[in-house]
Amino acid sequence: MTDDSGTIQRRKREHLDLVLERAEELRPEVSSGFERYRFVHNALPEIDLDEIDTTTTLLGKRLGAPLYITAMTGGAAGTGEINRRLAAAAQRFGIAMGVGSQRAALADPSLAESYRVRDVAPDILLFANLGAVQLVRGLGIDDCRKAVEMIGADALALHLNPVQEAIQEGGDATFRGVLAAIERVCRALEAPVIVKEVGFGLSPAVVRRLVEAGVSAVDVAGAGGTPWSKIEGLRARDPLRQRAGAVFGSWGIPTAECLRALKDAPPGVPVLASGGIRDGVDVAKAIALGAAAAGVGAGALEGAATSEDGAARYIESLIFELRVAMFGIGARDVRELAATDALVPAGP
Repeated sequence: MTDDSGTIQRRKREHLDLVLERAEELRPEVSSGFERYRFVHNALPEIDLDEIDTTTTLLGKRLGAPLYITAMTGGAAGTGEINRRLAAAAQRFGIAMGVGSQRAALADPSLAESYRVRDVAPDILLFANLGAVQLVRGLGIDDCRKAVEMIGADALALHLNPVQEAIQEGGDATFRGVLAAIERVCRALEAPVIVKEVGFGLSPAVVRRLVEAGVSAVDVAGAGGTPWSKIEGLRARDPLRQRAGAVFGSWGIPTAECLRALKDAPPGVPVLASGGIRDGVDVAKAIALGAAAAGVGAGALEGAATSEDGAARYIESLIFELRVAMFGIGARDVRELAATDALVPAGP
């Protein structure tokens, strides 16, 4: 591993502070693409709102709604409480959650507690998290097992972030051999493996290669959400990286575009959608475009930075909006929403 524990902790704290304190500067320059679609309203749904069923199953586990809180934090001062607040909200509504990269805790086991949430969320679908590039930079199968066991996770998410790493000061941009390393993990690890981007999207060609490597699910994590190139540019002291952070602020495949492309050529594994999911209508659109579940990040983080109730109120609003959207097109459950023909191009 190229960074020591202190460097990783500082970086994680800076990431968190930037997301929470400089939101205006971090507004995405590219849209997630969900505004390019609209639902055809059904004024005669012939169902009652109380009949709407948002439950679904992902990786063999039942969810109260097709939602998950994306991997964001852990491994630095103050992050443990935020993870616990997020997890408690996830437990309350029966949704899934991922923790931030656990490399810091592998380097310094005293940081493991900042990722542990099972005491407040014993039942949720929980994702451990490591950077895929680290699999060719010193991490092995045993480290992947430790990450899963550390938090009692149901699955391991490996994140792909080449552009972020290229711009990040001290980043690891050595991606040769990453696919083969992912395949080795998929073959050896007892838990399911999810591969995700961090905000730049997954193309159909990349997804096909990941499925062939044995992944159990993919998270497209498209453009339109938190722009990690900008975050690294704001962190950087090097003017070269500061400029690159801004230049690549519009880089990536919009989330809705990722989903549309994969719906035309289904990959055979669940597709998760994060990146620019802002409300329950976006969640409904994501499901109608082929996602098994939709992930939210910054909104949940902002709520959790204040209190557990803040995170819970945000999740509650998303689920209510999802239910109303389903009611508005007459979709009784998530299966009917996924199969709907009521989602159409929004037009010029």
